[in-house]
Amino acid sequence: MRTSEASQTGAHPLIRYAARQPILDGNQQVIGYELLFRDGLQNSFGNTDPDAASRSVLDSSILMGLDILCDGRRAFINCTRDLLIRDYVTLLPPQQVAVEVLETVPADDLVIEACRRLKALGYMIVLDDFFEGDPREPLTELADIIKIDLRTTSAAQSSAMVKRYAHQRRRMLAEKAETREEFLDSRKAGFTYFQGYFFRRPEIVQAREIPANRINYLRLLQAISQPEVDPRQIEEAIKGEASLVYRLLRYLNSPIFGFRQEVRSVRHALAILGDREVRRWIRLVTTLVAGQNKPTDLVLSALTRARFCELIDEKVGQKSADLFLVGLLSLMDAILELPMGLVLDGISVDPDARTVLLGERGRLSPIYDLMLAQEAGQWEEAAALSAQLHLPEGFAADTQWNAMQWASQMTSET
Repeated sequence: MRTSEASQTGAHPLIRYAARQPILDGNQQVIGYELLFRDGLQNSFGNTDPDAASRSVLDSSILMGLDILCDGRRAFINCTRDLLIRDYVTLLPPQQVAVEVLETVPADDLVIEACRRLKALGYMIVLDDFFEGDPREPLTELADIIKIDLRTTSAAQSSAMVKRYAHQRRRMLAEKAETREEFLDSRKAGFTYFQGYFFRRPEIVQAREIPANRINYLRLLQAISQPEVDPRQIEEAIKGEASLVYRLLRYLNSPIFGFRQEVRSVRHALAILGDREVRRWIRLVTTLVAGQNKPTDLVLSALTRARFCELIDEKVGQKSADLFLVGLLSLMDAILELPMGLVLDGISVDPDARTVLLGERGRLSPIYDLMLAQEAGQWEEAAALSAQLHLPEGFAADTQWNAMQWASQMTSET
């Protein structure tokens, strides 16, 4: 976007607004992300040229890097007719991209030929928001994935389309699966992939015991939430979890520290790190370990949220609460598959933090809501909350991007 255009739309010419929506398989493992972009707070793509929106997706993907945006998984990118027939998407590597043909794209000869070219090059072809009687029917022979919006399609219609189109070469994707019941029903109906935030809401089984290792994680978080850290208490808790001992020693013996002698004991490791870094390391590693065998997006999002809240706090100045911990705990119920109330019962947190984590309104709600809006690409709400918090234009967007980079680095190094 040129500076003159930016001044007319109210968008900052150097700011990129990015959000991503996870796509999971039947085992709730993330297989890719649909990417959403805007160029500025006032530039709502719902009211502008869709070609400009799609070109921004491509441009932003190149500038920001698919490795950070998608954590090495496939990027699902919305494409208009113009982007398809001009082969713009070939600027991105085929093994990392799924081309989403929007519902507004006509299945004319040029579009069909463009999809054939892209498929031959190795790009995955996706039909977005497919419906009964869809005029893009000629493209189904080329499609790898067909997406069906659960909010606009009845169960009977969805089931009929699954039976008609699902076979080895085509996978059916249930979009906007927001509850676990919708996920389970869709999977039973024959859908292969799922898009929505159902997996962030844990399935609570009454009277289920908490596994011992999860108790250790909560004990560690409890220990470092105290004003004064008890080194012996932390040492004993870490020793009770072999995977944590391994990660701590590997972390300190890595080349980034450059110690001449190996660190061979937990006590020595804790002494080297110091109080502040001990707290930080435990928060990170307990989240990573607790998140094993869970959707990768949960752990990445938890770390991204923690860093986002921490950086926002530095600007806003809500020093009475630990905003890093608030962001981190915001998904701990889903990671540990425990009710948030039970998670918080095992950890001493600030009353304001407890209030917002339990879904109630409180002093920290504007920051918490901004975190959620920025993550989900709810740009108008993010703009209003940024103004309420007196944040400079683009600060939340830059902070989100920095937090995503940081979270990616943390998960690759630990």
